[in-house]
Amino acid sequence: MYRFAAFAFLLFVGVVFHQSHGIEVNVTDKDKLCLYAKLQLNFTVSYEGNQTIHTNSFKLPENATTDGSECHDNSSTLKLNFGAGHSWSINFIKNGESYHAGLVTFIYNLSDTSYFPGASSNKTMNVSRNASITDVELNTCYSCNSNEMISADQVNMTLSNVLIQAFVINGSMSENITVCAADQPVIPTSPSTTTAAPTPTTPPTPLPTPQTGNYSVESNASVCLLANFGLRIGFKLNQKYHEMNFNPVGANVFGSCGFDSSELMLESEEMIVTFTFFNDTKKFHLHTLNVTVNAGFGFNEVKTNLSLWETNIGSSYMCNKEQNSTITDQLSLYTFNLRVQPFGVQKGVFSTAYECSLDDPSILIPIIVGAALAGLILIVVIAYVIGRRKTHAGYQTL
Repeated sequence: MYRFAAFAFLLFVGVVFHQSHGIEVNVTDKDKLCLYAKLQLNFTVSYEGNQTIHTNSFKLPENATTDGSECHDNSSTLKLNFGAGHSWSINFIKNGESYHAGLVTFIYNLSDTSYFPGASSNKTMNVSRNASITDVELNTCYSCNSNEMISADQVNMTLSNVLIQAFVINGSMSENITVCAADQPVIPTSPSTTTAAPTPTTPPTPLPTPQTGNYSVESNASVCLLANFGLRIGFKLNQKYHEMNFNPVGANVFGSCGFDSSELMLESEEMIVTFTFFNDTKKFHLHTLNVTVNAGFGFNEVKTNLSLWETNIGSSYMCNKEQNSTITDQLSLYTFNLRVQPFGVQKGVFSTAYECSLDDPSILIPIIVGAALAGLILIVVIAYVIGRRKTHAGYQTL
């Protein structure tokens, strides 16, 4: 990304955005500007109608509100609310001398006929994806005129004419900008014929069992989400597989609790892991996992529509033994001493736990009984064969 100083910044704001139509918002903390955003956002949503699939396109209205937006030392959230229960949000995470965007979440209410005419459902839907806003220097504005399409399930979100500064310092916007890669000029490069020598590979050193972290999220001064686990991430980058343990010591814990979804975000020096849980009124499960590895790798992977750690609302999910889940071809999740409850926490303690099959010894009983019966049958068959041979030997002619 490129940086430009005051003249380019003022020219950019005065000319480009003056000609565009979008939304401009200021988020304040203690009466000081802490997050600025000006952008255009278009949605295209496919949804079920009566015996057919409908597709509707609409723009984020200019009168969207910023309720729910917030600024913290190491993370900020821009939330734009519109219509009857719709919202679009993007969170920003500080990493040393730069920051980047994390999860983009769009919540939409199919019962709002002004946006979803003819919908056969009145459910509130929730989709999440990661934005490609990375490596933005602190005290600069991120600018991107080009279109960025973010696709999630049946939704396409197109961002354009973006000017954002998260982590505004001392309430004043910066005059420097960081330009997105899509807006940068293409510099032709001459082809190279140099062939790199293959590097010898050595087997990785086994990692120790990760330390168990105890995490909680509060809402209205009471605990609404609890999670205890040791965490290891396995990921493939440039055809090479890596594993890293999450270090809970000194980690930052963020999150939110809602009726339909709750979120837990863990941030260490090496990585950021975000868990999004869904509630279908009877059961909850892990729906979305977003992993960003910062420690010299630049790896990011997001997966939605998961169905992990499912159990009844009002219970907690527990799995003490190591649990290995393949999230995508590029990402694996390992948990140890896991116990999680993202909904229905009472008095700040876990509810009765549903134990995973790995922890349940009763599942071994049918296996043991089956193995014993198979062994008994085998013994009977062998004894029968031996008996038959002895019988035939007794009737042989001398």
